[in-house]
Amino acid sequence: MMTLVRSGMLRFFSPSLSHPHTFSFSSSSLSIPNPPTPSLPNPLSRSISTHASFQTQLFIPPGIQPDEVDDSAVLPGSNIAVGPYAGDSRIKEVEFVKSSSRAKDCPRDDRPEFAVLGRSNVGKSSLINSLVRKREIALTSKKPGKTQLINHFLVNKSWYLVDLPGYGFAKASETAKTDWSSFTKGYFLNRNTLVAVLLLIDASVPPQKIDLDCANWLGRNNIPITFVFTKCDKMKVAKGKRPDENIRDFQELIKQNYKQHPPWIMTSSVTGLGRDELLLHISQLRNYWDQ
Repeated sequence: MMTLVRSGMLRFFSPSLSHPHTFSFSSSSLSIPNPPTPSLPNPLSRSISTHASFQTQLFIPPGIQPDEVDDSAVLPGSNIAVGPYAGDSRIKEVEFVKSSSRAKDCPRDDRPEFAVLGRSNVGKSSLINSLVRKREIALTSKKPGKTQLINHFLVNKSWYLVDLPGYGFAKASETAKTDWSSFTKGYFLNRNTLVAVLLLIDASVPPQKIDLDCANWLGRNNIPITFVFTKCDKMKVAKGKRPDENIRDFQELIKQNYKQHPPWIMTSSVTGLGRDELLLHISQLRNYWDQ
């Protein structure tokens, strides 16, 4: 696997500004829940109080200093601190705008957008439906690869939630895989209004190489990401591991290529775990981008 050097900064480009918005990752001293987990090699790491104990670095948003962060400022089941840019995160209305087969055909009204990406069976459509609390606003299907276009949904008439084609289609032709991958990458590389990619990772299975490869490609191209771990309600089965164990394994692999760990959060479309917290995280990214 190619080694990726990260600066520890997320850069958000606004069409109206000549300089990038910058979000930093940092560490903050928090009380260590019991039982404690082993320390990571990075001496800056601190323990985060979550559903499971993880050693990871905090995501510190603008407007707050690392030494101002305590347990109460960290979203449950995540490494994300809440800062002053967090605002009203309620979704009051959502409307489908268009489907695009090419990045250049996407809406061009300068509204900020968040792209949802993941393997075709990661629960992407279910998460979108859970976020907006409307059934079938995103197309769900037991057949992998159902989303084959870039779909824009306008939220509260102010920002976009973008449903992207999944990757790793087991039943799609090689030609289709290539086409989908090509235009999706074109979207990432040419979309100035893209605030962040919500990269969905299935926490009910061990880390998948294809997810790690996707995360590394996004990182190499300086595309901001938040890891959204799905299916965190799944219980340990047979010889498998619990979701928190799979998440820990994924983080261990990611830190080989990322000097600073991107923001991450645990979710479940079945129980609603992490829904409100993820929307609050989106609100502070969006509000800072909008300034």
